Amino acid sequence: MTIRAVVWGENIHERTNEVVAGIYPEGMHATIAKALNSDKAISASTATLEQPEHGLPADRLAETDVLVWWGHKDHGAVADEIVERVARRVFEGMGLIILHSGHFSKIFKRLMGTPCTLKWREAGERERLWVTSPSHPIAAGIGEYFELENEEMYGEQFAVPEPLETVFISWFQGGEVFRSGLTYRRGAGNIFYFRPGHETYPTYHDANVHKVLRNAVKWAHNPQGANPAILDAPNVPVEKALEPIVERGGKLHAAGEAGFR
Repeated sequence: MTIRAVVWGENIHERTNEVVAGIYPEGMHATIAKALNSDKAISASTATLEQPEHGLPADRLAETDVLVWWGHKDHGAVADEIVERVARRVFEGMGLIILHSGHFSKIFKRLMGTPCTLKWREAGERERLWVTSPSHPIAAGIGEYFELENEEMYGEQFAVPEPLETVFISWFQGGEVFRSGLTYRRGAGNIFYFRPGHETYPTYHDANVHKVLRNAVKWAHNPQGANPAILDAPNVPVEKALEPIVERGGKLHAAGEAGFR
């Protein structure tokens, strides 16, 4: 079955900055989607900030297996309603890939529950990404490491929860290191954070980056489909207990009444 991916991008820098427009004339989101579509197992479309509902109406998200997210200049413009909509889909089992400066996106901070802060420097320095989990599916076909000649530096401390796995660690020319490929699970949804992707450099034209993104989409995909029941909190009646019990003591809720949230 083809994995249905949506690549979400702000699409601001591409329209307002000549350097970025020169590197990504069709937009970063379109460049990433094209790389994903080179794999017959993936069908990728795009969505952008300026579209109604940011291109993510409920019916479209319901049909999305994996959402890829790039944002930077205007995280605050993303409506809280859409953030909660995406979070619910992740809890239900939709995969989510957060790229580069998306670490400060509302959706990533919502799912991490931490500030997601880090050190940074914009100096076009070399980044060497070391594979720390060579047997992980996201690192398939990469080798021991790969390099990006020009990138923005991100440095520790990266204020995120301890991940399930660390797939990549980056070293930068200035000496800093950074956990640049992290996996999480929230509810039934798989999440991958991948660090490279500063907009003034041609990172999303790199073949190794393409390979990581395609691997990540396949890893994040949940073939079992959505599990909307994970959002339920049923009040189980006494008579439906697995073993016979006698109700005793006081209680706050009537039989079948919903709990507080």
